[in-house]
Order: sequence, then structure tokens, then C-alpha cells
Amino acid sequence: MSSENRERETAEIVWEGDSLEVIRRFPGTVRQDLGAELRRLQTGDRPLNSRPMPSIGARVYELREQDERAWYRVICLAKIGNRIYILHCFEKKSAKTGKSDLALAKARLKRVLARLRSKNEG
Repeated sequence: MSSENRERETAEIVWEGDSLEVIRRFPGTVRQDLGAELRRLQTGDRPLNSRPMPSIGARVYELREQDERAWYRVICLAKIGNRIYILHCFEKKSAKTGKSDLALAKARLKRVLARLRSKNEG
């Protein structure tokens, strides 16, 4: 298989903590839009509405969506191997991301990286 085809393989999504349960509670249109963004990531394309989150870690991105009620966020670790790790999903009412949301994403990132290290060492 060529390297171009390998890059286009669909990456597996790994949901950390309660991320999947949280995103399932988002409004339907928000879920659809964030799902399309995740699909872009899975196939190696860049999401349309995202930004890097270097304050959490390298290769960490925030997918963004909003409706008339709130802002919705998915914080994920970019593709490693053939996996994308969803670290944290949440909604917020103000433009600033809360310290507890950032801390939770950082803690989950730390656990993912530790798992990956131990897997590579074992």
C-alpha cells in the first residue's frame, strides 16, 4: 500500500473518560457538525473550525461549534498511529475556557501519553 493511501485510511477514535457520553448530550445539529469535523480528522484532513491548544499539549486541538444557547468544544489529540484521542468534550457559556476543563484535558492527555509509552516499551 502506498504512503498516500495509508494516510487516507480512516483513523479510529478513542474516547477518553466521559467524552462520548458528554457529546451525546449535545444538540443534534451540533453533534452533526462536530461529527463532520471528526470525520475530517479521521481521514487526514484539517478540520474547518479548530485551533491548536498548546497550553494543553503538543498536537492537541480544540474543535469548536456553537448554537444560540452555548459554545461546544471537543479537545482531541491529533492522529497518533491510526488513532485520534478525544480528551474532553464540554459546553461553555462564556468565551473563556474554564480552568477545570483545561486541567481535565491535560490530565487525560498525560494518561494517554503514559499508555502509549508503556505500550511502546513493552
